[in-house]
Amino acid sequence: QVQLVESGGGLVQAGGSLRLSCAPSGSIFSINAMGWYRQAPGKQRELVAGITSGGSTNYADSVKGRFTISRDNAKNTVYLQMNSLKPEDTAVYYCNIDSRPRAGMRVDYWGQGTQVTVSS
Repeated sequence: QVQLVESGGGLVQAGGSLRLSCAPSGSIFSINAMGWYRQAPGKQRELVAGITSGGSTNYADSVKGRFTISRDNAKNTVYLQMNSLKPEDTAVYYCNIDSRPRAGMRVDYWGQGTQVTVSS
């Protein structure tokens, strides 16, 4: 069973930066898209940023202009550069890989989550 391994979370002051990384423990084929989600206490998990196999990106309105998602296709690794962090960015961040191994079939892989805490 392939797992996604995340790193880069931690505690940072408001205005600071963090870079999250996520890599699979094994091979994943037919990747359609990769993304980062987050879940704050008492809230639902939300999409933060996504990137398709073609390189198109999308961001939550709350992070536009501050966060940048990128990927290394050779390593199937996805990154999230977070700048100008705010206390409201505090959450557990999860990476996701959306794989389409066959027509009409979708397999989602999830990381274990990494805590990001932004102090005011």
